[in-house]
Amino acid sequence: MNGLSIQQAVATQGVSRRDFLKFCSMMAGVLAMPRGYADRIANALAAPRRTPVIWLEFQDCAGNSEALLRSSRPTVSELILDVLSVDYHETIMAAAGEQAEDAKQASIDAGGYLLVVEGSIPTGADGAYCCIAGKSAIQLLEEAASNAVAVIAIGSCAAFGGVPMTSPNPTGAAPVSSFVTDKPVLNLPGCPMNPVNLSATVVHFLTFGELPAMDDLGRPLFAYGSRIHDNCPRRGHFDAGEFTVAWGDEGHRKGWCLYKMGCKGPVTFHNCPAVGYNDNTSWPIKAGHGCIACSEPNFWELGAYNRADLQKFAPPATYAPVQLPTQKVDPATVGAIGAVAGIAVGAAGVAAYKALSKSDEEAPAPPVGNTKK
Repeated sequence: MNGLSIQQAVATQGVSRRDFLKFCSMMAGVLAMPRGYADRIANALAAPRRTPVIWLEFQDCAGNSEALLRSSRPTVSELILDVLSVDYHETIMAAAGEQAEDAKQASIDAGGYLLVVEGSIPTGADGAYCCIAGKSAIQLLEEAASNAVAVIAIGSCAAFGGVPMTSPNPTGAAPVSSFVTDKPVLNLPGCPMNPVNLSATVVHFLTFGELPAMDDLGRPLFAYGSRIHDNCPRRGHFDAGEFTVAWGDEGHRKGWCLYKMGCKGPVTFHNCPAVGYNDNTSWPIKAGHGCIACSEPNFWELGAYNRADLQKFAPPATYAPVQLPTQKVDPATVGAIGAVAGIAVGAAGVAAYKALSKSDEEAPAPPVGNTKK
């Protein structure tokens, strides 16, 4: 693939010019850029250059690598692994032992590469909990970051410590940002991260020569700038005070709000409703399970089925003045109402908040059929 542009490289994989331009348009959309930027992205990806990548894995389940390798249309693995020069990735590289370590060292010596880190960094027992080629994770990270142009921490473990850092944190796990302080570090949390967001981050870097704008937690705003709750397809049911109160109940079968089942959508920032997982096939809330806030720090401490304290994150004064319905509404209409409310205000109504405080036994009766107006 040396000497080929990204466009030429994906063409060898059977991707047409039309599909390539569709991909560029999709990336512009994911990055929340005007449609005109699709041409700029296409021009950047048509340039014959390959950015070297070193991919490290520490305390992790390899879920982020697995998510990346299972993407398609066109496959992110083709875009990232064939087009970029992935010089080191323990899970997928053919080389092993000294040959693999020599390849990594050659890239470090040459500099100018992107460093992708998966997994948290154990600090306990002098780093003995994670050693590769006789070096601790701390040593390996510091060496690999030394000549990198930027660092991308993918997955919640690398970004925020994730499950390994959960109390009592026996290995002394810590996030990547605790060790890399002299260059940009971008966090792509999620359990696993969404490969669409990694693709968009890389495309932004190739197009503009820099990482995208980030929030105060180091997350790109294009992917983590809005609450899941604001764009959730079940948002209308929240506003209407319609909640699932038991798995498999009538409200659950009709797609009602999952807040009372522990959904953390109101306190979680992520673009899951827009991009989904597995080529936008589904995502937790669409599949009938509440969001567990895996893109937020210390998400495991929140408890998967504990209700989030809405007042702690968004006082009722900021909610939209939405009232409980006086007549039953069909799910499609409720969803449309919720979408408009979410876009306009980005919070729930005072009346809906009062409905949350009711006991589960007082949950409203399910709607009956469609209502004509």
